[in-house]
Amino acid sequence: MKNLLKTLTAGVIALGLSSAGQAAENDLKMATIAPGSSAYLTMTTMATLVNQSLDGEVNISVDATGAATKHMIELAQGKLDLCMSSPVIYEFLKAGTAMYKKIDNAPELAENVQLIMWFPLGSYHFVTYAEDGLTSLEDLRGKKVFLGPPGGGAWAAAHGWVEALTGMKAGDDYENVKASWSSALQGFQDRQFDVYVTSGIAPFPQVEQLAQTSELRLLGLSKDAFEASEPAKDLTIRKNGRELGVIKAGVYGDGVVNETDVYTLGSIVGVSARADLDEEVVYEITKAFWESAEAARANTPWLAELNTEYAIQEGGMKLHPGALRYYDEIGVAVPEGSR
Repeated sequence: MKNLLKTLTAGVIALGLSSAGQAAENDLKMATIAPGSSAYLTMTTMATLVNQSLDGEVNISVDATGAATKHMIELAQGKLDLCMSSPVIYEFLKAGTAMYKKIDNAPELAENVQLIMWFPLGSYHFVTYAEDGLTSLEDLRGKKVFLGPPGGGAWAAAHGWVEALTGMKAGDDYENVKASWSSALQGFQDRQFDVYVTSGIAPFPQVEQLAQTSELRLLGLSKDAFEASEPAKDLTIRKNGRELGVIKAGVYGDGVVNETDVYTLGSIVGVSARADLDEEVVYEITKAFWESAEAARANTPWLAELNTEYAIQEGGMKLHPGALRYYDEIGVAVPEGSR
């Protein structure tokens, strides 16, 4: 997976450069979060497969800078064509609350954001160095913890998980480390703080990288502890963009010392298009991705985590008419809430 990530990173750079000199019939701008995330991996893969399949018709250039919360505003304003989204962030936009409470026309902007597909962001990995002796989320008390970039959906989800299971809050019971994804990874490698939280489909490249040079422990619940915890079960019922994440014992080899499966929080995210993007273009993008993904599964095993049934589940956002046409065409049972 690490080699695939490097290949895709190079591919995205190439895509960005080629779009300036080789115009396709439809040059589209896609935004995602920083390299190293499952969202980055999925969305750059999508861009690569679509560009290859629709060569000369569509060219998607990918920008992996900035925050997803800002990207959704830029999409709604027509500054982007495609971006990462999440059910939670979209609900905030529709309601004009949380990070969007100062944007008077937030509910109107939400009307120009529609879904192409949902996909699993993966499991939240609460990563510590095994030698530090932390064994549970309760041990975060008094420690320096990176939950995600401040103000982002990942931070909110990780903070909510810790608070629900332990009652502890960032800034009161443990130190809230403020950093970007890339600077936080480097900071954790340099032992500047105690716990690094990231989310991804295991085996996740960042954790694999860390486990090559150090023994790690993942903080979470055992199966029995999860089944006995009503807050944990409530948070991981598939709703509001969250679900159960299970990190299998041994998936990271000897670099992670956990001997049993780790039960943790999982998240759902998606690829959205602006509602006024041409229906035929979105139809062709959706079709090209899924048909190409099917052929690529043999050499890209993590693509098995993506499927059309998961993609069209109810998440509070309507499918773009172009995407809906494709799913109806292949006979997927689209729930009414996604129509």
